[in-house]
Amino acid sequence: MIFHLSVYIVCAVVIAVIFALFEIQIEGKDGWAAKLPCWRKEKGLIVKLSGGRPITGYHIVMITFVIIMFHFPFLFAKWTLATELLILGLMFEAFLLEDFFWFVFNPNFGIKKFKKSEIWWHTEWWGPVPSLYYYMAATTILLIVLSQLID
Repeated sequence: MIFHLSVYIVCAVVIAVIFALFEIQIEGKDGWAAKLPCWRKEKGLIVKLSGGRPITGYHIVMITFVIIMFHFPFLFAKWTLATELLILGLMFEAFLLEDFFWFVFNPNFGIKKFKKSEIWWHTEWWGPVPSLYYYMAATTILLIVLSQLID
């Protein structure tokens, strides 16, 4: 199972890279759909739950698409709790890495501009990365470990 797990993790990394490159083409230099012609909600509970980031139609559609695509294997395989936890863990991994790769590969940012003063939509940072990354990494690890323990 460890071999399969490592393949799944690598696949999630590849998906994150491709998705980041795709988003760079859509958003360009204006992250968090700042200049996209979509609806945005900038106040309210849901915005607070998102870490203060505006909720946009673009992000709702993209997140929904990713959730559906990650669950696509269930069309061909029986649903199990272990597999669901693994898929959710890999999805969190992909979301975290996609966000980071957006900065790394975006010619308008790059790793040198990966800092709080350059990225308005990540408002809380712990050291060199947004605090969200720590939560997502912990969730990724927890879900993947749980998936292996109950399998």
